[in-house]
Amino acid sequence: MTVETAIGRTARLERTTSESSVLVEVNLDGTGRSEISTSVPFYDHMLTALAKHSLIDLTVKATGDTHIDVHHTVEDVAITFGEVLRSALGSKAGIRRFGEATVPLDEALAHAVVDISGRPYLVHGGEPAGQEYHLIGGHFTGSLTRHVFEAITLHAQICLHMRVLGGRDPHHIVEAQFKAFARALRAAVEPDPRVEGIPSTKGAL
Repeated sequence: MTVETAIGRTARLERTTSESSVLVEVNLDGTGRSEISTSVPFYDHMLTALAKHSLIDLTVKATGDTHIDVHHTVEDVAITFGEVLRSALGSKAGIRRFGEATVPLDEALAHAVVDISGRPYLVHGGEPAGQEYHLIGGHFTGSLTRHVFEAITLHAQICLHMRVLGGRDPHHIVEAQFKAFARALRAAVEPDPRVEGIPSTKGAL
């Protein structure tokens, strides 16, 4: 059963399948407060960083068939977050729409560009060879990073270009990407006092 509510620039969604049960709440005009519990510790760490650096208040409570693999829970949280983000954005009137950030984490460096376009598209590259096979924190496989961004962009209907510019440590490479995405998303969803209506020549996003 899915129950969705949206008030102002906040939204809440519960998504339940035979593989997982997920609750996500966001406030786009928050302070970066977070309450995260996905049963995947490294993913909790990444989502906490996403909230902190985007200034989006984020609550995530998820359980799933992690005894099989964490893939289903990780994916379903990303799907739900994308849907909640889209809902909270509403008509997208008055937002900056575009955001960009380059973020280092020690030796790792990631560059993210976000367009709140209404058209889902992901370009993701630059990870070093073998990154997708690393098991981070004992549960989170490196290949899940791209999959999370795919699910978010598809369900939030945004465009994201993510490029890893450097890095050696698998943990740092993933975390730099989440932080870069967070900072770019923060700029893109931010109200722009100079924008009147929808920031598109089409009149809709």
